[in-house]
Amino acid sequence: MRALLGFVGSLLMINICNGLLTSRINRMTSNSSSYLTKEALWLNQTLDHFSPYDDRKFQQRYYEYLDEFRIPDGPIFLVICGESECRGITNDYMGILAKKFGAAVVTLEHRYYGKSSPFKTFTTENLKFLSSKQALFDLAAFRQFYQESLNLKLNRTNIENPWFVFGISYAGALSAWFRLKFPHLTCGSLASSGVVHPILDYYQYDQQMGESAGPECKAILQEVTQLVERRLPSDGKSLKAKFGAAALHIDADFMYFLADAAAVVFQYGNPDKLCTPMTEAKKANEDLVDAYAKYVNEYYIGTFGVDIEGYTQEYLKKPESTDRLWWFQVCSEVAFFQVAPLNDSIRSSKIDLRYHLDLCKNVFGEGVYPEVDATNLYYGGTNIAGSKIVFTNGSQDPWRHASKQISSPNMPAYIVKCDNCGHGSDLRGCPQSPLVLEGNSKNCSSPEAVNKVREQMTEYIDLWLSECHAASWSSM
Repeated sequence: MRALLGFVGSLLMINICNGLLTSRINRMTSNSSSYLTKEALWLNQTLDHFSPYDDRKFQQRYYEYLDEFRIPDGPIFLVICGESECRGITNDYMGILAKKFGAAVVTLEHRYYGKSSPFKTFTTENLKFLSSKQALFDLAAFRQFYQESLNLKLNRTNIENPWFVFGISYAGALSAWFRLKFPHLTCGSLASSGVVHPILDYYQYDQQMGESAGPECKAILQEVTQLVERRLPSDGKSLKAKFGAAALHIDADFMYFLADAAAVVFQYGNPDKLCTPMTEAKKANEDLVDAYAKYVNEYYIGTFGVDIEGYTQEYLKKPESTDRLWWFQVCSEVAFFQVAPLNDSIRSSKIDLRYHLDLCKNVFGEGVYPEVDATNLYYGGTNIAGSKIVFTNGSQDPWRHASKQISSPNMPAYIVKCDNCGHGSDLRGCPQSPLVLEGNSKNCSSPEAVNKVREQMTEYIDLWLSECHAASWSSM
């Protein structure tokens, strides 16, 4: 999706800080049961971890959940919040893991997002401290701060609880990268749908959409794209209005919006929301554009709560727009440009690499370019030279091709295989949006597949925490 993309509104789309489709989603008030806690705490964070001359600080929000914590030596689970506002600790499968291990759960809001912004406006100049590298040092500083605070509460010194790091999507990549860069600060990491391999022209996203849709639904979606492209030159204004998208004056922006509207059901485990009505419309010989417009208005805009304004480049250029945040990370560091494949694409061919690069230049000005090669050189991509990292991916998730899917020594990788296993299904259950309390797997087409992967990742968490305990005792 155009903005990662880590859950909204009346259907409890909670903290898609782990979603890569976040900036255009309206977040409304959710049930308190959707969170383990919503009580915010704060720390003074360093603005620039790489400059000895810049001593500026900013307030960064975090949360703690101690109901299951086994005092004094229980583990601390750090759940990374990614590219959106973090309103609390989500009550997904992490709640189950906290009970099992007697763990405290803490989460830190990503710099610039939500209430953790160093600046009031997001000019390109002000965004220069927004990067995964700065975010990792935020996490390291927070980890030290929280451990020291806990020691103070327990009236002790120089004691280290075992830590374990978790994340989904971009936050999943941060989880893996944190273990890579700070192995002494965590016993291990879980990278759920962790997109550790930035890709400039990520055509595999569209290809996986087609595989997840199946031949019949894929062909119908391709036909919709062709019909819309045919009508755009002569009837663009009324066509866009039909989709509630009259504000999208640039045709490629409109086609991107239509592509995202389809992609979201495969990414988050709701394929029937789209494929069933479209297949029925095709069989009934109904107008497919009208049928797709009905889906877009009722589900993507209505239920899912997408913000049309976030697709307009004029809005993205406004310094007060929070949609600029993930776009800046995309345009400067990780790309993941969801371009149309050269052949057999669902999305419009207008959505190509040039479109994305022009958007970055238009929105942020000259000099902002996605340094994908440098990012992969720094972290290693799928050849990450880490250890004690579990990688999990859903079989239907279009993001899985930017993750590590093949096991290597001390870094097991699992694919959760089921018809509605998308983004973060190991922690979220099915569907992945809206929120399923405690990540219940009962609505997955194959609950046993989800539960099997959960058993495997839990065994590694248990093993690596035990090794941490053993190491800490031997050093005493």
